[in-house]
Amino acid sequence: MKVEMMGHKVEIYRVKRNNREEMFASKTVGVSSYLPVHQKPQIFFDYNLVSSSFDPASHGGAKSRHSLPCLQSAPRTTEASCQVYPIEKNPATRAQTRVDILAESLPYLQKFRGKTIVVKYGGAAMKSQSLQASVINDLVLLSCVGIRPVFVHGGGPEINLWLEKIGLKPDFLNGLRVTDSSTMEIVTMVLVGKVNKTLVSLINKAGATAVGLSGMDGRLLTARPSPKAAQLGFVGEVAVVDPTILRPLVANGHIPVIASVAADINGQSYNINADTVAGELAAALGAEKLILLTDVAGILTDKDDPSTLVKEIDIAGVKRMVEEGKIAGGMIPKVNCCVRSLAQGVKTASIIDGRVQHSLLLEILTDEGAGTMISG
Repeated sequence: MKVEMMGHKVEIYRVKRNNREEMFASKTVGVSSYLPVHQKPQIFFDYNLVSSSFDPASHGGAKSRHSLPCLQSAPRTTEASCQVYPIEKNPATRAQTRVDILAESLPYLQKFRGKTIVVKYGGAAMKSQSLQASVINDLVLLSCVGIRPVFVHGGGPEINLWLEKIGLKPDFLNGLRVTDSSTMEIVTMVLVGKVNKTLVSLINKAGATAVGLSGMDGRLLTARPSPKAAQLGFVGEVAVVDPTILRPLVANGHIPVIASVAADINGQSYNINADTVAGELAAALGAEKLILLTDVAGILTDKDDPSTLVKEIDIAGVKRMVEEGKIAGGMIPKVNCCVRSLAQGVKTASIIDGRVQHSLLLEILTDEGAGTMISG
């Protein structure tokens, strides 16, 4: 089947590995032009490396390079196990494939129907329009099939942009934004007034009903200063969660979209880490699942090797990896957020790769997932 992607004519093939079918483009396209269903297109393979039985001469020549998502995280020794063959052009066959995929998702739809899932949105998925559209469509689909998503967001890049527009230089300490009173004013304006309402509009346009909130609305979140307030300024923590305002929205099929700012008991506004907000809300709502969209594949035993992705791990295993130094840097607060939510009754927490198209659906509706799932 030939399609055109951003000016590139591409032949699409089906790739089968370990009894699982995936798609890839047979002709080289840039990373921005082609985002595979399951994996990132950063790694390319030659046809003659894909399968000993595949003849590259009949498909563009042996020197052509091609993205093969099913082998993104596989060792080189497994390449020959992949079979590549053209997709059936028969519309009935394509329709049957789509029906089969829907049928395979039934157990997951049954498991999560009526359950609350809290999603923290940020990173690459917030910067790329195509990834943003993918996340929004995933949310709407999940809502349509009876799952109850709650959407929490930050907005770091957008905040930086507006700070620079008014001549303020963004300042960070150990990865946390130093937030003085002028910066806090911009943070509130951007997160609550711009990013939040943009996301609400996109979700509504896609066919669901979203309601935009911040931690200040309905006393949803009460903040307290960070222990490092002297260095960080108005950077806060979650002191109290009152989900009363959320429950009727979720019960009626609306999608709450929550900006990660809140006020303390005196009305002072604070900028709060969106991961932390998502984790605390998941615990307060008794959510079935917490999902953090990130810019990494998940928890890796070797941070420089995506093939070392840990698919599933429990709290004891996470603590062991932290002690061994395998989980470090910016991943530590994310896993701590997950562990804290699990300790408060959330069933599972996942750190997934937001750079992958439809990563939410992959995580919720397939065995493969899209990152690392942590259980209690």
